[in-house]
Amino acid sequence: MEPSAAAPNTVPWPPIIYGAAALAAWLLNRLIPVGGFLPPALHPVGAIVMLAGLSFDLFAMISMYRHHANILPHRAATALVTSFPFSVSRNPIYLGNTILLVGAAVAFSNLWFAVLDAAAVQAVTILAIRREEGHLAALFGPEWQNYAKHVPRWLKF
Repeated sequence: MEPSAAAPNTVPWPPIIYGAAALAAWLLNRLIPVGGFLPPALHPVGAIVMLAGLSFDLFAMISMYRHHANILPHRAATALVTSFPFSVSRNPIYLGNTILLVGAAVAFSNLWFAVLDAAAVQAVTILAIRREEGHLAALFGPEWQNYAKHVPRWLKF
């Protein structure tokens, strides 16, 4: 098995990247506060957005479980899941994490969450998604190519 088919990712795994972004946002706001940019009336909207992000994550994980697909980012894929939510995003778990941090920016009125979320998206794209795409292409060939042609990396409108 060629390397791209054997292991899609190495550390840092995407959950570590998003977790580090969230922790850094919290710490930075304690050192250099940039909060208070939104009225408190919008904080519940942020909580709802956070819940939506978590729900998207969980729904994607359940979908992977139902298809007997490996969810661990450092292990080879065992199935190509294309049903919802994978029909609107090739990376619904990462999208859910992104939505979660956007919601945190609003819920906590902490601009650092939004800034570091943008950095996490770039890091995940470069360090994980591109490798995963090569891995999936090596494993699933034309099936992956067809799927990738019809479903965007982040979100289908």
